[in-house]
Amino acid sequence: MSSTKNVTDLSKYIMTLPETEISLLSMIFISFIVGAIGFLIDLVPGSSNLHDILYGGANGVLVLGFTSIMAGAITQPWVNSLGGRKMKMKQSMFLAFFSMLIFSIIYLGGCLASSILKSDLILDSIIIASAVIFGFRLLVIWGTSNISFTSSTLISSVQPLLIVSMNVVVAVLSLTTNVGYFSVIGFFLKMLVASVILILAIYSFVMVVESPMRRNLGVGSLEFLSLFLSHITEDSPELENIFSEIGEPVDTLAGVVAFRRGTDVKAILISPSVHPGPIGTIGGANMPTILSGRFSEFTMVAHGPSTHDFNPVSVKELEKVEAAVREALDDMEYHETASEFRRYTRNSASIGVQFFGEDMLMLATLAPEGFDDIEFSVGLSMMNLARSKCGSENVVVVDCHNSFQGETGRILAGNPEMFDLLDAVELVECPSDYHRLRVGCARRTGKFSKEDGVGESGIMAMVVEAGDQRTAYVLLDSNNMVMGFRDEIREEIMKLDVHEAEVMTTDTHFVNTLSGGHNPVGKQKRDEIKNEIVMAVSEALDDLEEVSAGCRVVRIKGLHTLGPTNSTELVSTISSIVAVSRLIAPLIFVLAIIFVFAWVFWA
Repeated sequence: MSSTKNVTDLSKYIMTLPETEISLLSMIFISFIVGAIGFLIDLVPGSSNLHDILYGGANGVLVLGFTSIMAGAITQPWVNSLGGRKMKMKQSMFLAFFSMLIFSIIYLGGCLASSILKSDLILDSIIIASAVIFGFRLLVIWGTSNISFTSSTLISSVQPLLIVSMNVVVAVLSLTTNVGYFSVIGFFLKMLVASVILILAIYSFVMVVESPMRRNLGVGSLEFLSLFLSHITEDSPELENIFSEIGEPVDTLAGVVAFRRGTDVKAILISPSVHPGPIGTIGGANMPTILSGRFSEFTMVAHGPSTHDFNPVSVKELEKVEAAVREALDDMEYHETASEFRRYTRNSASIGVQFFGEDMLMLATLAPEGFDDIEFSVGLSMMNLARSKCGSENVVVVDCHNSFQGETGRILAGNPEMFDLLDAVELVECPSDYHRLRVGCARRTGKFSKEDGVGESGIMAMVVEAGDQRTAYVLLDSNNMVMGFRDEIREEIMKLDVHEAEVMTTDTHFVNTLSGGHNPVGKQKRDEIKNEIVMAVSEALDDLEEVSAGCRVVRIKGLHTLGPTNSTELVSTISSIVAVSRLIAPLIFVLAIIFVFAWVFWA
């Protein structure tokens, strides 16, 4: 398993939490059920089942439900007052609810063991349950809130202390319980020592997983996790500060194709060799939408050859991409004619080529075979080779990014797929005929969400008519697409009055803040998406009008990115932490639980 896959697999633990009201109602309902079951197991011998259900249920709501709700209400403002990651009330209440579930399971296990063994183990189970939920809350709050260990310890103790205190009050005041009088001091002492054992275990574990990232990247794992969760839950941009500290400047390229109607630009196709990552709205993750929104013209931001090494460290860095595009537009030389669209293949590699004057637009894909990002060096090699073929000063290369295989599908220097792409470029024939040019554009947004694999820029279509040939360029604001979906879309498009078509994705990482990490378009709503694409192409056909076209490739200087060194370092460090945690965590926590049991039952 690759380092990148190790990290990507963590995204399956991302989940959407229920609203506060659901957690509240669940705590009341489940605490009643737990209390009733506990009494039905015969906590109070000789009583009727109805008495056990009603009295036990009420006892459960009082001891477990209300105290857990109080803990949730106290935890959220306390955490927020300490200046760490802002906690939402629904997060606090869900933590309280889940902790109550853990307590309930251990408590009911004690009731069942007491009934089977004819021995009073209920108090011991309450001590163990209190220590366990204390340890669980400490691990969650300290690990995600970016507050001190001492503060996390105090906040984590709220729920178990409230539950135990209410247990003591009910036990002392109850006239029907068979628990009898017990030493409150001894009870709390047992719970304190059990909690200390878990504190030591958690602290040891965190120190083990904290040191690799702090040593390699200068930032602690807990701080990184906290800021990552802040972005996922609150869209906080603070994670960019860490990326800015560890990033490095690079020079890269942006290819621009512009279509002018008279003296006004009608449409722009941008292919920046800047990767739209890493996730959500951090760095360049939503670059296709942000960049297109900065131009008043119809603008398609395709995926240029680049990998995660070229992720901008902040949204501000996109100003450099915008500046380079504007420079290209200011220095653009327009041509009245274009060649027809031609496709060249070598093994699984396919490139679609269209000339505007002497300049070239080249679309690269390996579909229907699966692939992911084409590395910048591979794209640069394709540009240079294409320049030598027909004397094109500007060659704009687009990575169609349209057949998802996963991180293992990246096309890097030296891969066989690289040579297939270069061999396909070698097949390119210089056009002998040029034709008058017409272009039509259309965009459809708002119908799909990131859950459907479609970002904020929606679906864009541009039809280029050169002579009698019409070519549909379709761009989805998505992070790749399910293998085979591209061919399904092309089949539908070809039913219209077009002769060629290519379907691309922007590789936006705006859609990747969901469980599972990768979220290629085509997993769901396939028919609806195809219908929208057909409508977009139809609207673009209706929009056809005569234009001139120009191509320009410009350098983006000093773009602050994660960089190949730090990107690899970050992924490999997180991967190593995950690998170590899978070995260390069970060992540390199993030993800690054994010591807790030994202390509670035999001390």
